[in-house]
Amino acid sequence: MTENIYDLVIVGGGVSGLTAAIYSARYKLKTIVFTDSFGGTTGSAHKICNYPGFKEISGMDLMLNLTNQVKSLDVDINFEKIIDIFKKDDFFIINTDVKTVKSKKVLLAIGKKKRHLGIENEDKFLGNGIHYCATCDGSFYKDKVVGVIGGSDAAVTSALLLSDIARKVYLIYRKDKLKAEPMWIESLNSHKNIAVIYNTEIVNLIGEDKLKQVKLNNGDLLDLDGLFIEIGSIPNTELIDKLSLNMNDSGEIIVDKEQRTNIFGIFASGDATNITELKQIVTAISQGAIAAYFVYKDIKSNK
Repeated sequence: MTENIYDLVIVGGGVSGLTAAIYSARYKLKTIVFTDSFGGTTGSAHKICNYPGFKEISGMDLMLNLTNQVKSLDVDINFEKIIDIFKKDDFFIINTDVKTVKSKKVLLAIGKKKRHLGIENEDKFLGNGIHYCATCDGSFYKDKVVGVIGGSDAAVTSALLLSDIARKVYLIYRKDKLKAEPMWIESLNSHKNIAVIYNTEIVNLIGEDKLKQVKLNNGDLLDLDGLFIEIGSIPNTELIDKLSLNMNDSGEIIVDKEQRTNIFGIFASGDATNITELKQIVTAISQGAIAAYFVYKDIKSNK
């Protein structure tokens, strides 16, 4: 029996990984995708207004469209967790929590994970007042009082989403000026049930079984039913530490203009890489397409 060997295993089911899957399938490469969650960071976006071709689209709808396109090209998307990747002879062995596959090339499109506050009771109140996704959990706070921590696009758009659900939304930011896009800030300022608290950090989370209050660094207590943490993301690199990939001081995978890592045959794309400061859907998509192209060139030339 002929051994089942893939041309490309893609690790990650966000926009970068699925774009790579579309391109590699069109290059007629035998491709499989592994992801342990649907849609990556994009899938949890409430509203996307800067993706070409759409005046606005939800992250969930965009990821459903991409997923359906990948499946139409006969590429399997497996919701399995990658346990290990290592090289054996001329191939990579990929162990998931379900099976083992062999591949000529690997693309790591592993994205980032939400940064935590790192203060007491954060884990205790997870799901009971502490959340990292307004799109996922905002519906639990109809007519309640919630807070959002952060000053980026993600924080501001989360506050806007919650303002349509909650009675009151506090946006708490440690600096004196939000860093979100001007159009989002303009929209934020037009919502009367959103209050921005500048130059402030949360130092304590208070409650018994669930969050009731937060203590601010000025000593004030703020009553909250829920708190959504949007203070950025860090590369989701636990999987590849043992691969000895070169990484920068920010924990991002170092790649070249062809999305190659320092290990021949392993490519990386999307938010987990160092290739650009602009961490956007369009840049992640472009990197996925570039990676698939150079995988194809290598395989075609038998590298």
